[in-house]
Amino acid sequence: MNLPEKAAYLKGLLDGLDIDKEKPEGKLLAAIVDVLVDMAENVDDIEDVIDAVSDELDTIEEDLSDIEEYLMDEEDDEDDEDFDYDGETIYEVKCPKCGEVIDLDEEMLDAGSIKCPNCGEDLEFDGDDSPEISF
Repeated sequence: MNLPEKAAYLKGLLDGLDIDKEKPEGKLLAAIVDVLVDMAENVDDIEDVIDAVSDELDTIEEDLSDIEEYLMDEEDDEDDEDFDYDGETIYEVKCPKCGEVIDLDEEMLDAGSIKCPNCGEDLEFDGDDSPEISF
């Protein structure tokens, strides 16, 4: 038996006991039962809302998980070595000394070497399509 049903049962008992609702004791009992009925209905409504919000939250959580998975897969699919920026290929290399990621264009690769802007380490490139750092 749920809360509204229990409150309705108490109201039925009050009506069935043939209590005089004009006397102070009867008025008090009738008022208490009416409050219990109202509270039971409100609690039942709140439980329905909580269930709906919980279901919606579960859906949002699943959608967010799908988005996160999609974004992580997209990052894994990208080539970490290079990317295209306005028609120009940009290479990303990582300084072995400090770990700084440096973006290089074709011109910088053709130069054959650069200094790491973070630590000043001389970085040399062999000039092929996948730049490798040598010392």
